[in-house]
Amino acid sequence: MKSIILTLCRAFSRTTTILFTALVSLGLFAGQVAAQPDSDLCRPVQYADSTFVVCTVNLRQHEVRLFWRGPDGEVLGSFNRLKETPEGSRLAVAMNAGMYHKDRSPVGLYVENGKELKAVNTRNGPGNFHLMPNGIFYVKGYQAGVLETGAYLKRKVRPDFATQSGPMLVINGQIHPQFSEQSSSRKIRNGVGVKGQDVIVFAISDDPVTFSTFARLFRDELGCANALFLDGSVSSLYAPSLKRMDTFMPMGPMVGASRRRP
Repeated sequence: MKSIILTLCRAFSRTTTILFTALVSLGLFAGQVAAQPDSDLCRPVQYADSTFVVCTVNLRQHEVRLFWRGPDGEVLGSFNRLKETPEGSRLAVAMNAGMYHKDRSPVGLYVENGKELKAVNTRNGPGNFHLMPNGIFYVKGYQAGVLETGAYLKRKVRPDFATQSGPMLVINGQIHPQFSEQSSSRKIRNGVGVKGQDVIVFAISDDPVTFSTFARLFRDELGCANALFLDGSVSSLYAPSLKRMDTFMPMGPMVGASRRRP
């Protein structure tokens, strides 16, 4: 029953997003769009017979940071609670940002405001996180990166924000070696890629897709030489410009972008 309800919720969210985008293109919501300065961040993308929402963030214009716990020390867990924080109230886009345990603590590396709150996880184990190589998304000032975990450790990056997840989707222009185009595993998925050093690309599927299709979206359609899977099934997006705020399941770490102050 939970699976059926979740599917219906996602279908409703997707229909609302597509309808709103169509009305905007006809100029029927010109007032709302004019009032939303970040209305160009997110857009629907059709690729390989599936629909995605892609949000492109330039670090010269936006700050990108991670969120986990609120000022009271409690796990935020939702976009509603995130919006109540000082930083969250300014967000132009946000999504879940990596895998987490039952207590919603990060499975791997987690850095917030330059402070390492969870150490890098290099252990073997089951599940997507351990489908090696996994990787790390990080932000440092006006630069961002996605690196395979081993490469990240070798570079001795000292980020402002970082989250570890897995598997990597694209590694230096190559699709993860364990992905198969014939795979039958299809799920709602979200991930992050980088273009150059200052452009971050977030994507979430509206349709269940394979790892292979999701990875090729980042490489072939979005031009990302490196991209990281963040999660599946629980994947959620907050995009005010699309009138979208998913409320499917409690989350662990979240990532968000807000316009830089003058």
